Amino acid sequence: MKLAVVLPILAVMVLLRLLRAGVLTWVIVWAVSMYVALRYGFVTPIPDSAVHIYLAITALALFAYATSSRDRLRETVDPLLRFAGDTRYVMPLAFVAFAIPALVAWSVYQGSFQPIQPPFFGRTVHPSPPAEISAHGQKIDLIHGENPFRALEKTDAKAFREHVENGRHVYYSNCFFCHGDALAAHGVNPVPANFQDSGVLPNFQETFFFWRIAKGGPGMPDEGAPGDSVMPEWERFLSNDQMWDVILFLYSDTGYRPRTFEESAEAKR
Repeated sequence: MKLAVVLPILAVMVLLRLLRAGVLTWVIVWAVSMYVALRYGFVTPIPDSAVHIYLAITALALFAYATSSRDRLRETVDPLLRFAGDTRYVMPLAFVAFAIPALVAWSVYQGSFQPIQPPFFGRTVHPSPPAEISAHGQKIDLIHGENPFRALEKTDAKAFREHVENGRHVYYSNCFFCHGDALAAHGVNPVPANFQDSGVLPNFQETFFFWRIAKGGPGMPDEGAPGDSVMPEWERFLSNDQMWDVILFLYSDTGYRPRTFEESAEAKR
């Protein structure tokens, strides 16, 4: 995250706490702060689809908080009623009444200048991986490489199950929120990969999914764009072992087998 954005937000929060600000002030500041943090607070930009989802969740949470008791509801509504009904605030009220539709109109006007153009190349849902990548300082061969824990399936069943269970924990702690409990979800655009689909897991080597997990949406090559993927670069948050483990879990939970290099080479002939 960008400290230059986050620290001022935290400073404002602390100041409001010291001043014992009312509920309405907190609601407004939280809403603005979340927008600023999501739009400008991350080094890797968050896609619009994810920003809209998080802002909608924030709005629902703030509404629930402001209406959770009569006292909070009164603290939220009373200042608005006073502002709308007190003759001392006629000019500020007129300014707000003009500013809101004016800002909406300006946004629509600015958007009208965006040229509508088709992409200059076709989009591939599952683009070809590079020959190798680097993750946490380790070179990963995406063509001839394999999951370093896959061999345990035959040599040490207990250790293999431990890696699968660790992968389950990683999945439900990180991946579940987009891919869902059934390993498929439809809450974001584009729709995350459906791991239950027989055209996904069985058609690729495990190294392919390591690449997609590690590099996420920002690592998508040109042939995989245009897209607005919310997939983060998980190498920022997970170790290589955790990423390999979650791949083992995906295959184990769905019952599919990963494609081998030999099968991929045969298919190209």
